[in-house]
Amino acid sequence: MLGLGAVAVDELIYVDAFPPPDAKTRVSRTERACGGLTATALVAASRLGSSCAYAGILGTDELSDFAVRCLQEEKVDLTHLQRRPEVKPVHSFIVVGEQRHTRNVFANSKDFTGPAENWPPEQIIQRSKVLLIDHFGLPGMIRAARIARAAGVAVVADAERDSGPRFAEWLECADHLILGARFAAQLTSASSPEDAVQRLWSPQRQVVVVTDGHEGCWSIDKGDPVVRHQPAFRAHAVDTTGCGDVFHGAYASALARGLPVLARIRIASMAAALKSRFPGGQAGIPTRDEVEDVLDEFPATY
Repeated sequence: MLGLGAVAVDELIYVDAFPPPDAKTRVSRTERACGGLTATALVAASRLGSSCAYAGILGTDELSDFAVRCLQEEKVDLTHLQRRPEVKPVHSFIVVGEQRHTRNVFANSKDFTGPAENWPPEQIIQRSKVLLIDHFGLPGMIRAARIARAAGVAVVADAERDSGPRFAEWLECADHLILGARFAAQLTSASSPEDAVQRLWSPQRQVVVVTDGHEGCWSIDKGDPVVRHQPAFRAHAVDTTGCGDVFHGAYASALARGLPVLARIRIASMAAALKSRFPGGQAGIPTRDEVEDVLDEFPATY
């Protein structure tokens, strides 16, 4: 599995509740963690047993060094990582409200570029089973996705916003499109996640999924293009930071294993639920055994 997109360093700030304007709030603790859409998805896939590599760009600064150490500890291959002094990872400050289990993210991405337009080499992309893309660095993402699609490599796509004039091209490249309900509604003007799934679907895709936290997710797949709902697995949520990225990584891992679409979505839903029980974006990501053991308690209905 190959990822090219966002790597972040997250400064997690834990408070009882997110404060109103002009207020002073006591911080209970702080943590630093690796995060980012693609990085967290790769860590999730790696913990679930997939071979993962990152081939984007990071810098030579202390934040980049921290992210590199974290990815290496999670067995993500960095052989094809490029490092440039002018680049930095996304630097996010995440305020976690512990009473209501909310989070507010303040992300600084001005020095993160996304993948280069001529990197990685075509053969690296073509040898992958799954390519993970996000909305950072659209020209490089579009190039890589088109190479992947031409080679029959699945493209799993994640985005949180319309990031530029080529975003429509980026959308066309995704054959496994997984979006959060809020952005899917903004993008399609849909009145519900079910409606958004239908509007995002096209016969050129393999799967579309719209996730909506504790409401579960809705999907359409090419084998039987009708809308299906996967209820969320209930968990005592402590921190939902990174749950969407974990969903993407777990889905991609199950896809690389050749599992059918509804099994992929169940695994991804369970992985995200289990992660939510722990603070931080990556600390609580489960292993494959942990996911499968809990899923055994919830027999599949398909």
